Amino acid sequence: HTGMLLHVIQTKEDKDNPSCYQRLVQKPASLMVWGCMSACGMGSLHIWKGTINAERYIQVLEQHILPSRRRLCQGRPCIFQHDNARPHTASITTSWLRRIRVLKWPACSPDLSPIVNIWRIIKRKMRQRRPKTVEQLEACIRQEWDNIPIPKLEQLVSSVPRRLQTVIKRRGDATQW
Repeated sequence: HTGMLLHVIQTKEDKDNPSCYQRLVQKPASLMVWGCMSACGMGSLHIWKGTINAERYIQVLEQHILPSRRRLCQGRPCIFQHDNARPHTASITTSWLRRIRVLKWPACSPDLSPIVNIWRIIKRKMRQRRPKTVEQLEACIRQEWDNIPIPKLEQLVSSVPRRLQTVIKRRGDATQW
């Protein structure tokens, strides 16, 4: 059970009507999610409870980035991109990432990563599906992750150069996907 509270909303006439019971979330459950993608498909997905630090981030990378890169890139050159979150920029993380080609990302830059849009799609789907437990939330996230269509991935990845040019032209202002 995820901290949900059953709250009764009823009138005297409705006291036995089950539709008068409404679930209220006392403290919303949350999960941390890491995933990677390319224009060719979705990579690994890692879901856990709690927060992230550099050590945990490296563990996630060790488990998921190399197998995902092999599957998604199939020997072709590829560049790994992530934002400037503290665990991503910690010295132990940058040291670990020396074995991978990483796109340099300026500090305080607009987040232009295509995966931001994947997270937006998944969040919208979660609002529609309304999972009631952490287990349901995780299952829903995994299902939606697996259902992202390749044409959407191709569209998001191919739009990056154009969007970067627009941001440069606007002197740093973000653009819409």
